Amino acid sequence: MSVAALRHDWTRDEVVALFALPFNELLHRAHGVHRANHDPNAVQVSTLLSIKTGGCPEDCGYCPQAARYHTGVKAEKLMAVDAVVARAQAAKDAGASRFCMGAAWRSPKDRDVAQVAEIVSAVKALGLETCATLGMLTDTQAQTLKHAGLDFYNHNLDTAPEFYSEVIHTRDYQDRLDTLEHIREAGLKTCCGGIVGMGESREQRAGLLQTLANLPEHPQSVPINQLVQVEGTPLYGTDALDPFEFVRTIAVARMLMPASMVRLSAGRQQMDDAVQALCFFAGANSIFYGEKLLTTGNPDVEHDRALFRRLDLHALEVAEEAGTVHADIIETEAASCGQGCGCSAAA
Repeated sequence: MSVAALRHDWTRDEVVALFALPFNELLHRAHGVHRANHDPNAVQVSTLLSIKTGGCPEDCGYCPQAARYHTGVKAEKLMAVDAVVARAQAAKDAGASRFCMGAAWRSPKDRDVAQVAEIVSAVKALGLETCATLGMLTDTQAQTLKHAGLDFYNHNLDTAPEFYSEVIHTRDYQDRLDTLEHIREAGLKTCCGGIVGMGESREQRAGLLQTLANLPEHPQSVPINQLVQVEGTPLYGTDALDPFEFVRTIAVARMLMPASMVRLSAGRQQMDDAVQALCFFAGANSIFYGEKLLTTGNPDVEHDRALFRRLDLHALEVAEEAGTVHADIIETEAASCGQGCGCSAAA
């Protein structure tokens, strides 16, 4: 299978059938697709900075930034331009070329977008690629961010359409699809994935991936998050997903979206090294890197470096698409939902 074989017409039965393949057969097929489209020993390295934390009016069942849940996350205002630029400069000095920014809004007001556009322009002036996740956008807001120099926008679908109302009630699935359409029409690159382990069935996991793969354009980055259970959120106490089922999800994502970067996002702290190794073999080629994935834990830097050495992996230095270094290494003190979910709280 190659980039030329991209499809946008997957049926649910086809995707469920891939999940049902014998584990070794599924990994064999997925790795073949991965190898045909990517360097199988290279991993994109990224980190996220929250520029506006907490106080979100949404009721996403996994998110500690929701104002209605008591999780210990304090609401903070949007960071000043100078403060963000200082973080961006530190990232550039550390060798980064792409700077990711997240803000906990349901849907920003035009004045909020104008402020973020100013931040984006200032960061872009440093010679960095820019990425943001701010919640739902109008077409005009997406154009504003594009004109400011934004390169990527993160907005996740979270789960299958039929399971969505079990997790979120304050926005509709179509709202997410509409924002993705505005992003594409503005000429921004998309980062879009979801969260597994929220109590959904295998068929519903297949539904998430089917929906992603059947978008008019495959997301350039597909974050696959494993639920990080935070006390005080409704999904705290959910039965944990079998780790091999998570690996299956990575493998199927790779087969459905051959050219996309498939990212191990939230939940890596819950995975042992062997599970991560299987994920890399199955087609994952991007991770969040750092001591924390904002409010939730993430394997520390030295552990990741040691794992890369043990697996003979190397950080992806040059993106073929943009010709830039993807090593978004920045400080991550600020808070997020930690799911890498694009719920307007994280990327």
